Amino acid sequence: MSVLERGWLSANNIVFAADSGDEPGAAVVDTGYQIHGEQTVTLIEAALAGQPLARILNTHLHSDHCGGNAALQTHWPQAQCLIPPGQAEAVHNWDPHALSYTPTGQDCPRFAIHGLLEPGAEVRLSGRDWQIHAAPGHDPHSIILFEPQSRTLVSADALWENGFGVVFPELEGESAFDEVAATLDVIEGLAPQTIVPGHGPVFYALEPALATARRRLEGFVQDPKRHALYAAKVLLKYKLLEWQRIRLDALRAWARQTPYFRLLHTRYFSLQTEQQWLQEIVDGLISSGAAQRQESAEQGSWLLNT
Repeated sequence: MSVLERGWLSANNIVFAADSGDEPGAAVVDTGYQIHGEQTVTLIEAALAGQPLARILNTHLHSDHCGGNAALQTHWPQAQCLIPPGQAEAVHNWDPHALSYTPTGQDCPRFAIHGLLEPGAEVRLSGRDWQIHAAPGHDPHSIILFEPQSRTLVSADALWENGFGVVFPELEGESAFDEVAATLDVIEGLAPQTIVPGHGPVFYALEPALATARRRLEGFVQDPKRHALYAAKVLLKYKLLEWQRIRLDALRAWARQTPYFRLLHTRYFSLQTEQQWLQEIVDGLISSGAAQRQESAEQGSWLLNT
């Protein structure tokens, strides 16, 4: 197993070389964001050292986890793609709204799927049988993978060393904080010794990570508006990482056209105008050092990634 730690536009890629004839072949878990597709192909090809890629597994279908699927299937046309149950119809019909790409203002090239990663079943990777566990919360369809012999967990966005991913169902008014808590309990019960998160480095200290995640969750439960503001900052910073720089008037247009941004404003921040609220988010990114503002006499105001 090789872990390719990626930057924040792309989720980490976990590459499994083929071990023997008793499994379908080499595999990768999660494939990054679409603008990194060429880089993803190059990295996985190097990690496989000549083996063909036979399988693509996605822990969930957010754009940073499956945006490289299409590029990999173009390079390895024989690669079979397996996803968690629940969104197969949306993929077959290619519904970018149901798949979250339109609501988040993100992009994902169309890809083909060939099977499901059913919770309660196992998938064989590099000669080991990995358990598939449901991990709703961040995404209602997400799964995690656990190999009991080495006690290794692929935790996706259910648990990072310093927290977990935005709880997207909450943005749509669906209660999901309890599901985050239940998934953290499942992870605690598995007692992994090595955790491979969707973002950030591999880590080994489970209890501090769980404590951090539970404190963060409790803060969101006590103040859902805090979670909403966090989500808005994540969505905006993610796009800024993609753009690198954007004129502020173009940024305002993107925010008006992005359903999750409009939804968050309406549900939690309607006492401010859309422009006032967006400016507050921008000011927060600038004050934290996550972005900077540049004035141009000819071109107006720009927001730049740092």
